[in-house]
Amino acid sequence: MRASATTPFQAAPDSLDPTDWNAVRAMGHRMVDDMVDMLTGLREAPVWQPMPAEARQALRGGDLPTGPGDLDAVYREFQALVQPYGSGNIHPRFMGWVQGGGNPVGMLAELLAAATNPNLGGRDHAPIEVERQVIRWAAQMLGFPMDASGVLVTGASMANLIAVLVARAHALGTGVRRSGLHGRPLVAYTSLETHNCVARAMDMAGLGSDALRLIGLDAQHRMDMGALQAALAQDRAAGLQPFLVVGSAGTVDTGAVDDLTALAALARAQGLWFHVDAAYGALAMLSPAQRPLVQGLSEADSVAFDFHKWAQVPYDAGCVVVRDAALHAATFASQPAYLQRSVRGLAGNQPWPTDFGPDLSRGFRALKVWMTLKTYGTDKLGQVVAHNCSLAQQLARLVDAQPQLERLAPVTLNVVCFRVLAQGVDLDALNADIVADVQESGVAVPSTTRIRGVLAIRVALVNHRTRLTDVEMLLAAVLSTARERLASG
Repeated sequence: MRASATTPFQAAPDSLDPTDWNAVRAMGHRMVDDMVDMLTGLREAPVWQPMPAEARQALRGGDLPTGPGDLDAVYREFQALVQPYGSGNIHPRFMGWVQGGGNPVGMLAELLAAATNPNLGGRDHAPIEVERQVIRWAAQMLGFPMDASGVLVTGASMANLIAVLVARAHALGTGVRRSGLHGRPLVAYTSLETHNCVARAMDMAGLGSDALRLIGLDAQHRMDMGALQAALAQDRAAGLQPFLVVGSAGTVDTGAVDDLTALAALARAQGLWFHVDAAYGALAMLSPAQRPLVQGLSEADSVAFDFHKWAQVPYDAGCVVVRDAALHAATFASQPAYLQRSVRGLAGNQPWPTDFGPDLSRGFRALKVWMTLKTYGTDKLGQVVAHNCSLAQQLARLVDAQPQLERLAPVTLNVVCFRVLAQGVDLDALNADIVADVQESGVAVPSTTRIRGVLAIRVALVNHRTRLTDVEMLLAAVLSTARERLASG
C-alpha cells in the first residue's frame, strides 16, 4: 500500500535512506505529476518574470542547515522560490539565446541516471557502453569514421578546449604535456563571429588569447578566406607557427556557417588542425534541407557541439568528436596507481572516458542523450531543425515587410537580427529598451547583439515547441512596445 503525499520523509538513523520508502514514492509521483502539469501549461505561462526581491532575499539569506528538515516543506519552497523564476528556455517563445527546450523523455532519463548514480570516469559497467554508443552515433551523424573518439562534456566550451589541446599536441607532440610550450609561438585562426569560448580555450591551454587571430567576414558573415590566407602568410613570415583553424557552423550572432569545405582544403594544404565549433549547427546534418549548409563538417579533424541545443536534450550534454582517436587519448590519458587498469574485474574495459578529457568524476549524462535519440529518432530531430529554420525565414520576410524594421544580417540557419527604426532617437538605446520591455512583459524573450557595431534585436529559434503564432506574437510585442515608447517620448 502506498503512503499519501503527506507522509513525512524521515531518514534512517544509520543512512540517508528513508525509514519509509513509500514516502519517497509518493513524493516522487507528486513531483513528476507537477512537472508534467508545468510542461503541459507552458504556452499559457509567462516566458520569464523578474524575481521578486523577497524571493531573492530568501535564497540569499539563511544559515547553513545543520539539522533535519521536512521534505514537503523543502519542495514547497522550491515551488515558490525557484520554479516560477527560471530562465524560461523551455518555453516556446524563448528566442533570445541558442538554448534547447529539453524534452520529457530526457527529464525522466535524468531521474534514472540519478537513481543509479554511476561515475562515468571509467571502469567496466554498462553506462560506459551507453556513452560509447552515443559517441558512435555522433560520429555517424557527422560523417566521421566509426573508429573516431569522443567524449560527453558539460558543453561546447569544454569541447572546444579539448579540441584546442588535441591540436596543440598535434603541432608540438604529446611531450608538451610535460615540458610545456617553452615559448614556441603557436597561433590559431577563426572568424570575428566565433563564440568567445574559443578565445577562452586558447587562454586556458596556455597559448594566450592574443594568439587567436580573429579574421574578418564576407558578405554572408563567413570567415573571409582571402583575409585568412593573408594572415597565415604574415604570421609565417614573422616566424610564428600556425597550428589551428577553427570554423563555425552556426555562429551565435547571426547563425552564419563558414565555408567548411574550403577551410578543410586550406588546413590540409598547410598542415593545420581543422576544428569546427558547431555548438548547435552540427544538428543541421540531420535535416536534408539544411545539410548542404554544413557541407565540409565531415572533413574536420574535430567537432564540438551540444546535444542540449537542437537535439533538445536537457542540460547539460556537450560533445567533442575527434578523428584521430590515438592522438586524442595521448593528449589526456594518464594512469596513476589508483587508476591502474586490468584485463578483468571492474578495473577493465579500457580506454576509459577519462582518457579523452580532463574529468574523472563524470555523471551519467549519456543516458538522457541515448534515451532521447532512441525514443524520438534523428529524423524527428531533423524535422525540428528544418522547422526552426523555416520559422526564421518566415520571420525574416515579416521583418522585411515592415517599414519600421531593418534586418541587419542574412538568415542562414535559425537566427534573425533586426532593429526598430525611428527618427531623432538613439536607436541602440531604443532597441535595448524594447528588448527589456518585451522580456519583462512575459510575452516573449528576444535578446540583443551587435552587428557591425549596431545594436540588434536577435531572435534565435531553437525550441521544438515554437510555432509560427509564437513568432508572430514576438514581433507584435516588439512593434507595440516600440510604438508605446516612441509615443511616450
